[in-house]
Amino acid sequence: MKYCRFQLNGEAHYGLVAPVAGRESIFRILLTPPEESDGDIEGLRSRRIDPIPLEEAHLLTPVRPSKIVCVGRNYREHVKELGHEVPPEPTLFLKPNSALLGPGGTVRRPKISQRVDYEGELCVVVGKTCYHLAEDEDVHPYILGYTCLNDVTARDLQIKDGQWTRAKSFDTFCPVGPVVADGLDPWTGVGVETRVNGEVRQLGNTRDFIFPLDLVIRHIAQCMTLFPGDLIATGTPEGVGPVVAGDVMEVTVEGVGTLRNPVVDE
Repeated sequence: MKYCRFQLNGEAHYGLVAPVAGRESIFRILLTPPEESDGDIEGLRSRRIDPIPLEEAHLLTPVRPSKIVCVGRNYREHVKELGHEVPPEPTLFLKPNSALLGPGGTVRRPKISQRVDYEGELCVVVGKTCYHLAEDEDVHPYILGYTCLNDVTARDLQIKDGQWTRAKSFDTFCPVGPVVADGLDPWTGVGVETRVNGEVRQLGNTRDFIFPLDLVIRHIAQCMTLFPGDLIATGTPEGVGPVVAGDVMEVTVEGVGTLRNPVVDE
């Protein structure tokens, strides 16, 4: 099942997404937010609408998280390309909610940065409140679904600061979407691809994670409570690189879809 968040008649709604006459379309409006579904999106109250092709809808960020938790250095080849050592445990950082950007939204390159990079990622959407999980506890019930995320980064400021907060936190630096999908299996492998102006720049697969998703979720939940709707960005494959004004970034996650965002100078 897939769902999105979209604007209709000036109001934001959640909608169920499925093929209609061969086109992915929004065919029902959810009357209860998906984060209140306890994992059963199809069981939520909804009402039917005339199908709206997804490509014609005004899509918004598909979630409204309390926080965005990110995992750095979770692919070995990406660690190598940045000249770092493989970390002994997941490296965590946060992006602020003010960085969120919907599908089609414009990423702004800040004047104070000379290099802004794309970082395409699989993103987990939390479905149930999660804190201090047991070592043998199954993490699947805590996952509502998956989406695409672009962890846009001011690389020069990341290097200059020696830590990541400023470089990752500019407004528009966290595009997310276009939909949330369940049924993916990152443990057996989900493809992650990033293109710039149609040219493939990143091509990875989650089976190459250094830290599997269950370990990542337990590690995060050791120090903070994860709430329904929270996002976990799981790391980016090798091939990160800069973008300039006029470029169009596309992040595709197998089984989810493609997140597109153009770039302008601030």
